[in-house]
Amino acid sequence: MQDSATREKILKKIRKSLIHHRSQPFPNLDWDSNIHVRKPGSLEEIFATEFSAIGGRFLFCESEIDFLEQLVKVTEENSLRKIYAWEDPICALLDEAAFPYTRNEETFPEGMAAITSCESLVARLGNIIVSSKSQSGRRLVVVPTVHIVMAYTSQLCYDIKDALAMIRQKYGDQLPSFLASPAGPSRTADIEKTLVTPAHGPRDLFVFLIDDTPGA
Repeated sequence: MQDSATREKILKKIRKSLIHHRSQPFPNLDWDSNIHVRKPGSLEEIFATEFSAIGGRFLFCESEIDFLEQLVKVTEENSLRKIYAWEDPICALLDEAAFPYTRNEETFPEGMAAITSCESLVARLGNIIVSSKSQSGRRLVVVPTVHIVMAYTSQLCYDIKDALAMIRQKYGDQLPSFLASPAGPSRTADIEKTLVTPAHGPRDLFVFLIDDTPGA
């Protein structure tokens, strides 16, 4: 009986609130301005700083040729033997330089590395935006031990909302069914709040940022 009376009191308050709806108590609040103060420096500098701070490995490339040269160095220094790539533009670039890789989609050995593109890079957070619309799909983002992202300076934006605007402009109403935002190597603190890395997904995350500004 007591529960029924309490329930009725609550419902009565809700009905009263709906009938006597109050106007916005704070009409002058600014809901549009960014609450984050923009960090100093270029987008490249901001992204490199934030991405490195969360354990990512950043490399700036003056051109696609420079990318290939630095890629060879990274594969040698990290003893990467099995490298996967599925996206046609990336494969064409690797083929042109006779860089060894595989397009096999059936076997994923331990320690494998994968080269993928991305949708955009979020400078403020040091995050990468990837989607299911690329030929790499979801598997080459989560399966590899080492994930290598090939990105361009034209894909840099400052914040998440800018990245989402870029995606909407690119795909219109045909938005990707899957969006992810890797932020450095995988890690977790679920167990006794102790940070553990790697946890799931790539152990190492590289971003090769290629300068594609006009006249570069």
